[in-house]
Amino acid sequence: MTGVPQRWQDDVPAGPGGAMTDEVGVVTGPLTLRTTVAGGGLVRFDVQYQDADEWYTLTGSPRPHHGAPAALHAAALAAIRAGGGAVAPGAAP
Repeated sequence: MTGVPQRWQDDVPAGPGGAMTDEVGVVTGPLTLRTTVAGGGLVRFDVQYQDADEWYTLTGSPRPHHGAPAALHAAALAAIRAGGGAVAPGAAP
């Protein structure tokens, strides 16, 4: 399936303090995380309120994936569940 981006998408409840986005600051509540492998060895993290139309960039995205984009998706899910203004895995808060 050449040309089809690798993508993971899961619903996740944000922990206290939510997740930090570039566009609107902190988002809280039931969210959806979408992780997409981009060009140049990068992975992009986007979040939205569940069932909303708008997507927001998780602060610190895109990040290098070092060959493990699925593991970074899992780490981003864990960070959002923990809350505290979660940012992309490996990004400085």
